[in-house]
Amino acid sequence: MCVCVCVCVCVCVCVCVCVRVCAFHLSHVCVGALSLIGQTVCVGGPKRPCYKIAYFHDVSSRVAFSEAQQACSIDGGQLLSIESPEEQREIQHLLQELSSGAVGGAAGGGIADGDFWIGLTRVEGEDQGHSDVSTSFPSCPKLYMWTDGSVASFRNWYLDEPSCGGESCVVMYHQPAAFPGPGGKYLYQWNDDRCNMKHNFICKYGPGTVSQSASRMQILSANQLHACRYCQPIMCVSSGMLLLYVVIPTIPLLLLILVASGTCCFQMLHRR
Repeated sequence: MCVCVCVCVCVCVCVCVCVRVCAFHLSHVCVGALSLIGQTVCVGGPKRPCYKIAYFHDVSSRVAFSEAQQACSIDGGQLLSIESPEEQREIQHLLQELSSGAVGGAAGGGIADGDFWIGLTRVEGEDQGHSDVSTSFPSCPKLYMWTDGSVASFRNWYLDEPSCGGESCVVMYHQPAAFPGPGGKYLYQWNDDRCNMKHNFICKYGPGTVSQSASRMQILSANQLHACRYCQPIMCVSSGMLLLYVVIPTIPLLLLILVASGTCCFQMLHRR
């Protein structure tokens, strides 16, 4: 949509300036400046969980753990919990298809480097206050719990992870361009990170929580993942930020129009 600002000088000049503002459907879910759109992908039928991948080509648009958790919650889901090796493989397959660039509709090709928040975090405990906590602490890995309440014990840590300390939220590695480390490529294994770091994220929706409408989802078998689409977040301007992001930047242009219009009117009056 456009916001139009009109400036009238004298009685002979009236200028309207239109500023484009991000338009979004009312059905989109906005968390701060984040709006989740796109299809929810269901693998294996309506009795299986569904997923929505939020990938940001613009690194500055990526979000902290709490923002990702809130976005998934308002959209009717939770940050991804991975409860079995089979589910881990399903997510890997989905990311591999999107990384190829053959699907997804991403500008500039498929998804590239960028880790994904998952819904695993370290619960508050006496060990969390020690900055020198490491995997030598036998209790440290046991402090990590799924935010959706799952009690699944499956883990897919990268070598020597979790490192604990000040890192209490978990990402799934997705760095195909990085050189391999001691644990191999930084792809699909898990790593604990600081919760205020900015990453992509994956939402998970329980069976029956997503509309069966074809406009919102596709039910795919494991060999049909190539048909999927991922979430492509957009930036929205809330009414409270309209002044800051739209009106104020137009002030220099409005002043220029005012001066030009005033000069025009002065010349016309002087000729009389």
